[in-house]
Amino acid sequence: MNKAQTIQLDNIVIRFSGDSGDGMQLTGNLFAQLSAELGNEISTFTDFPSEIRAPQGTLGGVSGFQVHVGANKIYTPGDEIDVLVTLNPAALKVNAKNLKKGSIVIFDLDSFQPSDLKKANFSTDNPFEELSLSDTIQLIPVPLTTLTKSSLEDFGFDNKTVLRSKNMLALGLVCWLFNRPLDKAIHFLENKFRKKTQILQANIKALTDGYNYGENLHLTVSNFVIEKSHEMPKGKYTSINGNKATAWGLIAAAEKAGLQLFLGSYPITPATDIMQELALQKGIGVKTVQAEDEIAGITMAIGASFAGCLAATSTSGPGMSLKTEGIGLAVMAELPLVIVDVMRSGPSTGMPTKTEQGDLLQALYGRSGESPLAVLAAPTPDSCFHYAFMASKIALENMTPVILLTDAFIGNGSSLWRLPKLADLPEIRPHFVPSNMENYKVTTRNEDTKIRYWSIPGMKGFQHCNGGLEKDYTTGNLSTDPENHEKMVLTRKQKVDNIVNVIPELEIEGNTDADLLVVGWGGTYGHLKSAVDNLNNKGYKIALAHFTYLFPLPANTENVIGKYEKIVVCELNTGQFASYLRSKIPGKTFTQFNKIQGQPFKTEELENHFISLL
Repeated sequence: MNKAQTIQLDNIVIRFSGDSGDGMQLTGNLFAQLSAELGNEISTFTDFPSEIRAPQGTLGGVSGFQVHVGANKIYTPGDEIDVLVTLNPAALKVNAKNLKKGSIVIFDLDSFQPSDLKKANFSTDNPFEELSLSDTIQLIPVPLTTLTKSSLEDFGFDNKTVLRSKNMLALGLVCWLFNRPLDKAIHFLENKFRKKTQILQANIKALTDGYNYGENLHLTVSNFVIEKSHEMPKGKYTSINGNKATAWGLIAAAEKAGLQLFLGSYPITPATDIMQELALQKGIGVKTVQAEDEIAGITMAIGASFAGCLAATSTSGPGMSLKTEGIGLAVMAELPLVIVDVMRSGPSTGMPTKTEQGDLLQALYGRSGESPLAVLAAPTPDSCFHYAFMASKIALENMTPVILLTDAFIGNGSSLWRLPKLADLPEIRPHFVPSNMENYKVTTRNEDTKIRYWSIPGMKGFQHCNGGLEKDYTTGNLSTDPENHEKMVLTRKQKVDNIVNVIPELEIEGNTDADLLVVGWGGTYGHLKSAVDNLNNKGYKIALAHFTYLFPLPANTENVIGKYEKIVVCELNTGQFASYLRSKIPGKTFTQFNKIQGQPFKTEELENHFISLL
């Protein structure tokens, strides 16, 4: 048999899909990591099932991990799938609508039996014809189950344990298909399973046998090469998801500030990984406490802040609701605190594994009384590091709680990241009380910036008490005086408003002489950027204003937006940011494009809508 042809590609979208217990997340993440280490641009999308405990082989239990690999800069995990690796008929049915014409479908022949088809609600014995795919895709049947059993027959495992390595055999096959070296994959497995020697060896064996299956048979398709075609700054690169990047950003901020990092948190999907990652860092002095509930998590963090730590708490929408009173306490006490909200589909328990931008108004206004604080939103998985760092910097230097909004899409998704050098990161100067200050009170502040001075319990000569009741502006004693209350409220507001002086101005991307301004915020950036770039390349005139600093808004916001007649605000909610902008820039007309399906935007749907507005 002649060796298969090798084809050079600029980019490709691969999706691994099967049951939630098939290891799709591990498989996809490993492939993404391999690609990142080879210098490829990557963007990933993890699609967890809504029904975590759905019966095996059913539509409700389908799990997916999508990887977009590019030779040049890419911004999204891709709209359509070039290669689908499907381990059962349910995964095929769920993903069929996203298959590109001419795409490759690698499927486990052993798992497409009549009983499997019935579980996936197929009415015929040919799922590909039933889905009208037979003439539009390339089918690669592979007996993955049989091959895995044969590969691991000498390990003495029971059948269930053997089949857990089916994903590794599939990964080995895909590594052959895309010329991914196995040595790096094996190194990844060695780190993950170093304490489970037999499981490690089994996974390596299955991975290698999958690769050799493709190499020896050459299947019926060509293999592909995606070379990096642009120079990147020198440095160490890796694949990182948003939750891990957030955790590392907090660690870096604590190091720059010379403080101990404390996280008080409750495990809530999809934010749990932040706590888990920080819990691994005891060796560098990070303290984490898994609280019994959300309220305990934030109040412990407030106590740690009072004691002089860089304090943080992590949560999602329902947890934010429970933390509301605690956040108000931190506002009143004027203590630095970082609250990370990895947004998910709501309301209440909602769809915990799905993405949404539903918490913006809660972040801006969801507290008792007048309780302003700074709000930031990270736009990409890798940028979560930067915005966690900046949220910490703003909190420590301005003595205020700061809410950092991410979402399930970027929290679980990954992208290529260049590891920064600590020395290159901005300085963080906590607003500590000067050692020579006299007559210190808990409300003593810089009268120009209105920022309260921070004294740590145990500092000689700076004894004080703090709490959630209103204080006298001058003495720091408890006060119920009406005029004093108003003064304190306005002072805290001015302090937060002044943050506008230390955040960057809003920048316009795309065509600055545009007929349409697209406005977005947070994790929708990649899709908006891609849609705007694509249309500009086709001759349209479109600009993008993407917000990451939400409160206060950048100083030039009104001037920038005021230049455009046609404006569309795109968000994964019913129009929260659009309403917010209308309140800040009265008289300006903002149209909306909204989606609330637990899924990110698709580039194509954005392009079609933008064209309709021109």
